[in-house]
Amino acid sequence: MNNKDILIVDDDCDLAAITADLFTDNGYNVSVAADSRSALENLAQTAYRLILLDINLPDGTGFSLCETLRKTTDIPILFISARTSDTDKITGLDIGGDDYIPKPYSLGELLSRVKAHLRRSYAMDAGSERFCFGGVEVNLEARGAVKNGVSVELSAKEFDLLSFLLQNKNKALSKDDMFNAVWGAYSEAEPSSLTVHIRWLREKLEDDPSNPRFIKTVWGVGYKLEVI
Repeated sequence: MNNKDILIVDDDCDLAAITADLFTDNGYNVSVAADSRSALENLAQTAYRLILLDINLPDGTGFSLCETLRKTTDIPILFISARTSDTDKITGLDIGGDDYIPKPYSLGELLSRVKAHLRRSYAMDAGSERFCFGGVEVNLEARGAVKNGVSVELSAKEFDLLSFLLQNKNKALSKDDMFNAVWGAYSEAEPSSLTVHIRWLREKLEDDPSNPRFIKTVWGVGYKLEVI
Protein backbone atom coordinates (compact mmCIF):
# COMPACT_ATOMS: atom_id res chain seq x y z
CA MET A 1 0.00 0.00 0.00
CA ASN A 2 1.36 3.41 -1.04
CA ASN A 3 0.59 6.52 0.99
CA LYS A 4 -0.22 8.33 -2.26
CA ASP A 5 -2.67 5.94 -3.93
CA ILE A 6 -5.83 7.90 -4.86
CA LEU A 7 -9.01 6.81 -6.60
CA ILE A 8 -11.08 9.32 -8.58
CA VAL A 9 -14.68 8.24 -9.20
CA ASP A 10 -16.20 10.58 -11.79
CA ASP A 11 -18.01 10.04 -15.07
CA ASP A 12 -16.78 13.41 -16.39
CA CYS A 13 -13.84 11.85 -18.22
CA ASP A 14 -12.21 15.13 -19.25
CA LEU A 15 -12.25 16.64 -15.77
CA ALA A 16 -11.17 13.35 -14.20
CA ALA A 17 -8.22 13.18 -16.61
CA ILE A 18 -7.16 16.75 -15.83
CA THR A 19 -7.43 16.09 -12.10
CA ALA A 20 -5.53 12.81 -12.41
CA ASP A 21 -2.74 14.57 -14.30
CA LEU A 22 -2.48 17.15 -11.53
CA PHE A 23 -2.00 14.53 -8.84
CA THR A 24 0.30 12.40 -10.97
CA ASP A 25 2.51 15.45 -11.56
CA ASN A 26 2.67 15.87 -7.78
CA GLY A 27 3.86 12.32 -7.13
CA TYR A 28 0.55 10.53 -6.52
CA ASN A 29 -0.55 7.20 -7.98
CA VAL A 30 -3.99 7.78 -9.45
CA SER A 31 -6.71 5.47 -10.73
CA VAL A 32 -9.93 6.67 -12.36
CA ALA A 33 -13.32 4.93 -12.34
CA ALA A 34 -16.34 6.21 -14.26
CA ASP A 35 -19.01 4.38 -12.25
CA SER A 36 -19.68 2.62 -8.95
CA ARG A 37 -19.04 -0.87 -10.32
CA SER A 38 -15.60 0.06 -11.63
CA ALA A 39 -14.81 1.86 -8.38
CA LEU A 40 -15.59 -1.24 -6.32
CA GLU A 41 -13.49 -3.38 -8.66
CA ASN A 42 -10.56 -1.01 -8.21
CA LEU A 43 -11.01 -0.96 -4.44
CA ALA A 44 -10.95 -4.76 -4.35
CA GLN A 45 -7.51 -4.73 -5.95
CA THR A 46 -5.81 -1.69 -4.39
CA ALA A 47 -5.76 -0.29 -0.84
CA TYR A 48 -6.30 3.35 -1.74
CA ARG A 49 -5.58 6.08 0.78
CA LEU A 50 -8.24 8.55 -0.38
CA ILE A 51 -11.22 8.71 -2.74
CA LEU A 52 -12.48 11.69 -4.73
CA LEU A 53 -16.13 10.86 -5.35
CA ASP A 54 -18.68 12.48 -7.65
CA ILE A 55 -22.36 12.25 -6.72
CA ASN A 56 -23.96 11.72 -10.14
CA LEU A 57 -22.77 8.39 -11.52
CA PRO A 58 -24.21 6.29 -14.40
CA ASP A 59 -25.07 3.32 -12.18
CA GLY A 60 -26.16 5.01 -8.97
CA THR A 61 -25.06 7.86 -6.76
CA GLY A 62 -21.89 8.71 -4.93
CA PHE A 63 -24.02 8.86 -1.79
CA SER A 64 -24.95 5.19 -2.17
CA LEU A 65 -21.36 4.21 -2.88
CA CYS A 66 -20.15 6.14 0.16
CA GLU A 67 -22.70 4.40 2.39
CA THR A 68 -21.56 1.04 1.04
CA LEU A 69 -17.90 1.84 1.68
CA ARG A 70 -18.52 3.17 5.18
CA LYS A 71 -19.69 -0.31 6.21
CA THR A 72 -16.16 -1.64 5.80
CA THR A 73 -13.65 1.23 5.65
CA ASP A 74 -12.89 4.66 7.10
CA ILE A 75 -10.76 5.77 4.14
CA PRO A 76 -11.08 9.55 3.58
CA ILE A 77 -13.84 10.28 1.04
CA LEU A 78 -14.01 13.75 -0.52
CA PHE A 79 -17.15 14.49 -2.51
CA ILE A 80 -16.61 16.51 -5.70
CA SER A 81 -19.86 17.62 -7.29
CA ALA A 82 -21.65 20.31 -9.28
CA ARG A 83 -24.53 19.84 -6.84
CA THR A 84 -23.96 22.63 -4.35
CA SER A 85 -27.16 22.81 -2.30
CA ASP A 86 -26.85 22.78 1.48
CA THR A 87 -28.99 19.62 1.51
CA ASP A 88 -26.51 17.74 -0.68
CA LYS A 89 -23.54 18.98 1.36
CA ILE A 90 -25.16 17.96 4.65
CA THR A 91 -26.15 14.57 3.23
CA GLY A 92 -22.64 13.89 1.97
CA LEU A 93 -21.03 14.72 5.29
CA ASP A 94 -23.68 13.00 7.41
CA ILE A 95 -23.27 9.66 5.62
CA GLY A 96 -19.52 9.63 6.16
CA GLY A 97 -17.92 11.99 3.67
CA ASP A 98 -14.89 13.86 4.99
CA ASP A 99 -15.22 16.91 2.78
CA TYR A 100 -17.46 18.36 0.05
CA ILE A 101 -15.83 20.30 -2.78
CA PRO A 102 -18.09 22.01 -5.35
CA LYS A 103 -17.40 21.91 -9.07
CA PRO A 104 -15.86 23.71 -10.81
CA TYR A 105 -13.05 23.48 -8.31
CA SER A 106 -9.64 25.09 -8.19
CA LEU A 107 -7.03 22.41 -8.88
CA GLY A 108 -4.67 24.07 -6.45
CA GLU A 109 -7.25 24.12 -3.65
CA LEU A 110 -8.22 20.52 -4.38
CA LEU A 111 -4.58 19.42 -4.12
CA SER A 112 -4.21 21.35 -0.87
CA ARG A 113 -7.31 19.76 0.65
CA VAL A 114 -6.23 16.26 -0.37
CA LYS A 115 -2.81 16.81 1.20
CA ALA A 116 -4.46 18.05 4.40
CA HIS A 117 -6.78 15.04 4.65
CA LEU A 118 -3.95 12.58 4.01
CA ARG A 119 -1.81 14.31 6.61
CA ARG A 120 -4.56 14.26 9.24
CA SER A 121 -5.58 10.69 8.50
CA TYR A 122 -2.20 9.00 8.15
CA ALA A 123 0.58 11.25 9.44
CA MET A 124 -0.99 12.62 12.61
CA ASP A 125 0.32 9.61 14.46
CA ALA A 126 4.00 10.30 13.81
CA GLY A 127 6.32 9.58 16.71
CA SER A 128 5.36 5.99 17.53
CA GLU A 129 3.93 7.15 20.85
CA ARG A 130 1.76 5.21 23.23
CA PHE A 131 -0.53 6.78 25.79
CA CYS A 132 -2.34 5.23 28.74
CA PHE A 133 -5.05 6.70 30.91
CA GLY A 134 -7.42 4.81 33.16
CA GLY A 135 -7.96 1.45 31.47
CA VAL A 136 -7.34 2.88 28.00
CA GLU A 137 -4.16 2.37 25.95
CA VAL A 138 -3.69 4.22 22.67
CA ASN A 139 -1.03 3.41 20.07
CA LEU A 140 -0.68 6.38 17.74
CA GLU A 141 1.57 4.56 15.27
CA ALA A 142 -0.84 1.65 14.89
CA ARG A 143 -3.88 3.93 15.16
CA GLY A 144 -5.40 1.56 17.68
CA ALA A 145 -7.05 1.84 21.08
CA VAL A 146 -7.75 -0.75 23.75
CA LYS A 147 -9.95 -0.38 26.82
CA ASN A 148 -9.61 -2.89 29.65
CA GLY A 149 -7.92 -5.29 27.22
CA VAL A 150 -10.66 -5.03 24.59
CA SER A 151 -10.08 -3.34 21.23
CA VAL A 152 -12.08 -0.14 20.71
CA GLU A 153 -13.37 0.51 17.20
CA LEU A 154 -12.77 4.16 16.32
CA SER A 155 -13.50 5.90 13.04
CA ALA A 156 -10.72 7.86 11.34
CA LYS A 157 -12.10 11.16 12.60
CA GLU A 158 -12.61 9.81 16.13
CA PHE A 159 -9.01 8.63 16.22
CA ASP A 160 -7.70 11.91 14.79
CA LEU A 161 -9.61 13.80 17.47
CA LEU A 162 -8.32 11.51 20.20
CA SER A 163 -4.77 11.90 18.86
CA PHE A 164 -5.06 15.68 18.96
CA LEU A 165 -6.35 15.57 22.53
CA LEU A 166 -3.53 13.25 23.58
CA GLN A 167 -0.85 15.36 21.94
CA ASN A 168 -2.23 18.34 23.85
CA LYS A 169 -3.19 16.54 27.05
CA ASN A 170 -4.10 18.64 30.09
CA LYS A 171 -4.47 21.73 27.89
CA ALA A 172 -7.74 23.59 27.42
CA LEU A 173 -8.33 23.52 23.65
CA SER A 174 -10.71 25.83 21.85
CA LYS A 175 -13.40 24.31 19.67
CA ASP A 176 -12.08 26.23 16.66
CA ASP A 177 -8.54 24.91 17.11
CA MET A 178 -9.80 21.35 17.50
CA PHE A 179 -12.11 21.56 14.49
CA ASN A 180 -9.41 23.08 12.27
CA ALA A 181 -6.84 20.49 13.36
CA VAL A 182 -9.08 17.49 12.67
CA TRP A 183 -11.46 18.59 9.90
CA GLY A 184 -9.50 21.45 8.37
CA ALA A 185 -10.18 25.16 8.15
CA TYR A 186 -11.84 24.78 4.74
CA SER A 187 -13.97 21.77 5.59
CA GLU A 188 -17.65 21.87 4.67
CA ALA A 189 -18.45 19.88 7.82
CA GLU A 190 -20.62 21.58 10.41
CA PRO A 191 -18.83 22.78 13.58
CA SER A 192 -21.35 20.67 15.52
CA SER A 193 -19.49 17.61 14.18
CA LEU A 194 -16.90 18.22 16.90
CA THR A 195 -19.49 17.97 19.67
CA VAL A 196 -20.90 14.79 18.17
CA HIS A 197 -17.46 13.14 17.93
CA ILE A 198 -16.60 14.15 21.50
CA ARG A 199 -19.79 12.42 22.62
CA TRP A 200 -18.90 9.29 20.66
CA LEU A 201 -15.40 9.22 22.15
CA ARG A 202 -16.83 9.52 25.65
CA GLU A 203 -19.28 6.68 24.97
CA LYS A 204 -16.43 4.44 23.80
CA LEU A 205 -13.70 5.39 26.29
CA GLU A 206 -15.32 6.68 29.48
CA ASP A 207 -16.82 4.40 32.13
CA ASP A 208 -19.54 6.99 32.72
CA PRO A 209 -19.95 9.09 29.54
CA SER A 210 -22.45 11.44 31.20
CA ASN A 211 -19.91 12.22 33.91
CA PRO A 212 -16.58 11.99 32.05
CA ARG A 213 -13.40 11.50 34.03
CA PHE A 214 -10.95 12.25 31.24
CA ILE A 215 -12.55 14.08 28.27
CA LYS A 216 -13.66 17.22 30.07
CA THR A 217 -15.69 20.17 28.86
CA VAL A 218 -14.03 23.52 29.51
CA TRP A 219 -16.97 25.88 29.60
CA GLY A 220 -16.62 28.90 27.33
CA VAL A 221 -13.54 27.41 25.66
CA GLY A 222 -13.85 23.84 24.43
CA TYR A 223 -12.43 20.58 25.78
CA LYS A 224 -9.37 19.00 27.30
CA LEU A 225 -8.09 15.50 27.97
CA GLU A 226 -7.31 15.53 31.67
CA VAL A 227 -4.79 12.84 32.55
CA ILE A 228 -1.95 12.51 35.03
